[in-house]
Amino acid sequence: MLWKTMTAFFRQSAVLVACFLAASARGAAVRLEVDLTDTPRRIWHAHLTVPAQPGPLTLLYPKWIPGHHAPTGPITDLAGLRLSAGGRAVEWRRDDDDMHAFHVEVPAGARAIEVAMDFLVPSDTTNPADELSVSARLVDLNWNTVLLYPRGVSPRDLRYEPRLKLPPGWHFGTALRVAHEASSGVEFQPVSLETLIDSPVIAGAHFREIPLGGGAPPRYWLDLVADSEPALDLRADDRAHFARLPLEAEALFGARHYRDYHFLLTLSDHVAHFGLEHHESSDNRASEHFLLDDDSFRIEACLLPHEMVHSWNGKYRRPAGLATPDYQAPMRGELLWVYEGLTEYEGLVLTARSGLWGDSSFREYLAWQAALLDSTAGRRWRPLSDTTVAAQLLYTARPEGAFWRRGLDFYSEGALIWLEADVKIRQLTAGRRSLDDFCRSFCGGVSGPPEVRPYSIEDVFAALNATAAYDWHAFFQQRVYNLTPHAPLGGIQEGGWRLVYTNRVSDMLRAHEITEKVLDLTWSLGCVLRENGAVADVVPGSPADKAGVGPAMKLIAVNGRRLSGELLHAAVAAAKTNAAPIELLLEDADFFRTTKVDYHGGERYPILERDSAREDLLSRILEPLTGEGR
Repeated sequence: MLWKTMTAFFRQSAVLVACFLAASARGAAVRLEVDLTDTPRRIWHAHLTVPAQPGPLTLLYPKWIPGHHAPTGPITDLAGLRLSAGGRAVEWRRDDDDMHAFHVEVPAGARAIEVAMDFLVPSDTTNPADELSVSARLVDLNWNTVLLYPRGVSPRDLRYEPRLKLPPGWHFGTALRVAHEASSGVEFQPVSLETLIDSPVIAGAHFREIPLGGGAPPRYWLDLVADSEPALDLRADDRAHFARLPLEAEALFGARHYRDYHFLLTLSDHVAHFGLEHHESSDNRASEHFLLDDDSFRIEACLLPHEMVHSWNGKYRRPAGLATPDYQAPMRGELLWVYEGLTEYEGLVLTARSGLWGDSSFREYLAWQAALLDSTAGRRWRPLSDTTVAAQLLYTARPEGAFWRRGLDFYSEGALIWLEADVKIRQLTAGRRSLDDFCRSFCGGVSGPPEVRPYSIEDVFAALNATAAYDWHAFFQQRVYNLTPHAPLGGIQEGGWRLVYTNRVSDMLRAHEITEKVLDLTWSLGCVLRENGAVADVVPGSPADKAGVGPAMKLIAVNGRRLSGELLHAAVAAAKTNAAPIELLLEDADFFRTTKVDYHGGERYPILERDSAREDLLSRILEPLTGEGR
């Protein structure tokens, strides 16, 4: 009897899906209305009208979001879910195994299910998975947080009609095309569910749309939303550099896969700071004074270039394990060293080629990241490939213990590996070819509208061999899949430079300490402190580690005096000529203890030093492709 019941259920579900697809073919679409007027209270309201036929229906809340590489769909903050048909309430039941699935029986005679739901926007950062996206004066909306979709229909086939209601006086930016705009809200042109989730919206009381050139398609915009009007000020030089960015990107890839492109930039100290890639836009979030403060700009200038590169590498070309059929199927991240590593490398290169960085800033950043990776003791037990496979865990890992655990190293270490591949290609071909040629053939293709072309690791090796014949399998096996005690520095060394350490902090590291409010003693004592003295992390095997310093502790005093940044730096510097150890007073919960750090190496900070015995390929790599000077 149970078997017959289940068989009937699945047959009925199949009929329902077929009916939905037929309705979609006739033009029926899911109507989605989102009300953001409660944004200052961190509550969003949504209403959906989902075409349906009588019988069983399963509605899904997106779980695996492209670009997140983890099941981050914030189902916990979905609230107030109410379903109805023809004005009458309809019961729903959550799936016992899949928390993101809701089962409903569509009543006889119904042609649609009405869904009302709220989303409670996180207001703190106690959960690493939370992505703060609102303040009292702005909002950063990702549509996947406020919708459901029927199981069994491809997101490419589902059509949605999105409508948005904003607080009075707010303006918005998005890659979506506007169908109608009025004081009551904005109606966008119907799009597939895939395009909708790929097209975030930023909005706020302080908004500015800045054209970056392109009188005819493709056109480029920098859409800014901020917590204050002065934060929207864009210096003329920076605007020119942002305008050059898409030109350099198109010159690199030789084709494009967007109609127009919007850099969406949210400037607030009350949102999470990160970037998320999309085909025709990028969701970039930085500190409120990013455009005004030299230190913030120096650290975060590479954000927009990185996310734009993803339009080619990540959105258009995507590893097969990440090109899933819907938002519920698990993603497999083994090739994130290509997806994110290559993007990180080309994003850094474009930051320099566009003029957002000078060559010296590029080298300082490269030295910093290379030295961090070389200090990561976790590489002794964990190959880089495991950080890609376990990315869905590492994205939400707490920062403490990263030196031993390893983190999202496939970004920065992947960049070093691709730098080495770039240098290798230039050497193999006597400068006739470079990684630019690989990017053009592998990620460029033929210009057209957004699409996804999956690839395998064999496809990567084949494209590299077409660029320059070499044993690329062995090259990446050694650097990605094998244990390596040291960071891959071959690209730096063969590129004409050396990673060395001095007692002078670089402008990049100084900006890092200021913007992140930390004292970074990674390469001397072997620890990183927050500005209140809390130990953020300790390098295993370092002098601090041997002295018993741990992440749960707080540094109170140095050599008998209350902690200050100046005092600690001075003590480390003086230790080079002082035989006595550095004395630290540590607080550990309700307990205090004094420990002595036997260190006498002075202050140590990484920089790149020119090796005159080798050709300066690194500088050649950073030369603009458009022929314009910086």
